[in-house]
Amino acid sequence: MNWNQIWDTITNFFKTNIWNIVRFVAVLIIGIILVKILLNVMRKILSKSKMEKIAQQFLMGTLKFLLYLILVLILLNLIGVQISGIVTALSAVLLAVGMALESNIANLANGIVIVATHMFKKGDYIIVNGVEGNIVDINFLFTTLLTVDNKKITMPNSTIVNNSVVNAGANKTRRVDLTFSVAYETDVELVKKIVIDVMNSNGKIYQTPAPFCRLKTLGASSIDFFSNCWCDNEDYWDVYYYLVENVYNEFKRNNISIPYNQLEVRNRTDAVVMPYNKQALPARVEKVRNEKEKFDLETVDITKLIKHKKEEKEKQKAKAQKTKNNKNTKSK
Repeated sequence: MNWNQIWDTITNFFKTNIWNIVRFVAVLIIGIILVKILLNVMRKILSKSKMEKIAQQFLMGTLKFLLYLILVLILLNLIGVQISGIVTALSAVLLAVGMALESNIANLANGIVIVATHMFKKGDYIIVNGVEGNIVDINFLFTTLLTVDNKKITMPNSTIVNNSVVNAGANKTRRVDLTFSVAYETDVELVKKIVIDVMNSNGKIYQTPAPFCRLKTLGASSIDFFSNCWCDNEDYWDVYYYLVENVYNEFKRNNISIPYNQLEVRNRTDAVVMPYNKQALPARVEKVRNEKEKFDLETVDITKLIKHKKEEKEKQKAKAQKTKNNKNTKSK
């Protein structure tokens, strides 16, 4: 292999095409900057509109794909590639990909259906196909839910469209349903009064419709009371746990017993030895979390960025002046 010949070929290529390379790089850099600025401007325009957040994200994703596709076609044209041939080849590729990715295309179509029908909005709490959580994102193919224990669940859009969706966050108010089981010898009217009184004691619970409690089931070992009340959607879990804790406390205060399952208990005669670590708990050492400032032309507020940079520059200038004054004071 003649390395000198290869080196000469590479050198001649750059000598004869230096301006084309410079133009290509310049168009690439300027194009990426323009795309990000256009996306930033479009995002701000959409944020001031009444369009759903999910629809905004879907539209921004489509626009981003199209802008970068146009930039790629422009760059290919600069290096002498015929765009008409690329478009034909791209059409053939899209046809083949479409046949191979039939399920993903179905997800894409269902994503459009979700956005167009306003099935739900960002932040709604939904239950679908045994999965529940708050909606945090929707894209071309998937919808992302955030569960109450901070887990992200990504579901294909087809799964959502083809199943029944329970949207607990669609309306302003929500009903809290609870069932309380007590022993057979309990006074029915007393239980109803206690449950209603607990509901009326919480200011987050609506008085209209009025709180409700009635005897529902005669069980094998207990009588079961069904109760419900209404509250604002965001107060659901606060009200739920308030009722459970305070009804239990009121039952205890009024000597109302809650029946237990019958169990057979056997007494162990051998000594139970449980090994353990005798050392005390270690002192808490707080984890240092470094939050790096992220910069993205697509999402950054340009006005705030310029103002922030100006303030940083003034702080550095003031710090340098302070250091200079301290040196002058020491020299004197």
